Amino acid sequence: MNTNEPKRNASQYRDAIFIVTEERSCPIYNVGEEFKVENMALIVPEGKAVCLLMVRELMKAVAEKKSLERFSPSGVQKVKFECGGCTGLIRFEFKKEKGFATLQMKLLAAAEQKARMRHLDKFYDVLRKLEIFEPLTEDSLRDLSAQLQLKEYDAHKIILKKGDPGTSLYIVLEGRVAVIGDEGQTLSEMTVGDIFGEMSLLSGEPITTSIHSRERTRLATLSSKDFKHTLNRYPVLQVFFYRLLVERAQANTLRAGTISSGMTGRLSDINAVELFQLINSSQKTGKVLLVLDDGNATVAFNEGELVKTQYKELSGKEAFFALLAKSDGTFTYTSGLSAEEKQLEVIGGFMGLVMEGMRRVDEQQA
Repeated sequence: MNTNEPKRNASQYRDAIFIVTEERSCPIYNVGEEFKVENMALIVPEGKAVCLLMVRELMKAVAEKKSLERFSPSGVQKVKFECGGCTGLIRFEFKKEKGFATLQMKLLAAAEQKARMRHLDKFYDVLRKLEIFEPLTEDSLRDLSAQLQLKEYDAHKIILKKGDPGTSLYIVLEGRVAVIGDEGQTLSEMTVGDIFGEMSLLSGEPITTSIHSRERTRLATLSSKDFKHTLNRYPVLQVFFYRLLVERAQANTLRAGTISSGMTGRLSDINAVELFQLINSSQKTGKVLLVLDDGNATVAFNEGELVKTQYKELSGKEAFFALLAKSDGTFTYTSGLSAEEKQLEVIGGFMGLVMEGMRRVDEQQA
């Protein structure tokens, strides 16, 4: 231990507020979120995990004696910092000193805090009534509420368009929305408490059907990044979204035709994730032959459980994970397994395999 290394005390750290100004594939934080340093403690945005790499960069910033602002002919320039020690990169800048505030600033801060509490209470009251969030504690639900944003739509407006990338999860707070088919027909309707947008977030595929507002509608939205963070933080929610994903996949597949022995299709119509989940939820016993651009693959199920996967040189879990990323190719489902195949052990819990596989897909695409 180096006893000559200078030690810092609280007086050597400045209280300050920093704001994220740029973000590239950061797994936790978003542009506009603020970090507060007070009494040598770092306060991160509500509901967000603490990144130790970010802590290090922020504490270095407040420990340095140089000014956090620069003066130039064009005015005051904020000193910029960055954190890029993981898979992503964020840039942040000094916003203001925390220790100084005029009476007007204090009144403004108090007003902002009251508005924020009303914002949280508004979402909390609705979320508390939804079945999906029943397992969450009051504190956990308030943390989740803090990450939601409110969007409002007049009647007959496009909320989501088929083919667009999925960017958010939507929860209907007020009003009514319709799921629109390719011919403009109404496939189904959703009202208060219903959730949509989750399929593209979980599968990584574009939006499969358009969503329009039927009347004036208010929605709570959760960004893709915050949605993934929420699933990791509250694993109990994975069960609900898994079940919801299966139900939606079943509904979409039933509209195209039920799955049965000899059924063939394209992964562009029903991707690998949805196909495997449909077989699992239906407790089917049989094989799926996938014909892909770079080779063929075989996936075997026994009463809906995964027992064998072969894809090029890969087998088992690794082959299954690789196949989840596939969206081009064709498949053929054949019912039944040989007596020997029926004796194979289950590779693993199906839901856990899907979640782990999608996490890997997300990391590869980041």
